[in-house]
Amino acid sequence: QVQLVESGGGLVQAGGSLRLSCATSGRTFSSYAMGWFRQAPGKEREFVARISSSTGSTIYADSLKGRFTISRDNAQNTVYLEMNSLKPEDTAVYYCAANVLRATSTRWRADYWGRGTQVTVSS
Repeated sequence: QVQLVESGGGLVQAGGSLRLSCATSGRTFSSYAMGWFRQAPGKEREFVARISSSTGSTIYADSLKGRFTISRDNAQNTVYLEMNSLKPEDTAVYYCAANVLRATSTRWRADYWGRGTQVTVSS
């Protein structure tokens, strides 16, 4: 079992930056691909980014490339999401996820989820 706790969300002006953190429990953190998803009000949860367990290779939602960066620290059992040039449309609850795998060619799934952290970007 893996427990995930997100932090770092908050209110920021458009153009600003935030860094989300996700602290995990369990000894198997380094073996899991980790990721971030988000859900805006009235919308489905969507994939944001993924980082592999072994090589640290990353994948991003096309619309977020260049603004968001995912990273991990296996020694600290923590995964991060650096968000720059934030826009009002980035407003959402951001969820950390573990064991992120492809469900289909265009969708991702995960086995473990945090409770989320709210990010609000004001215009």
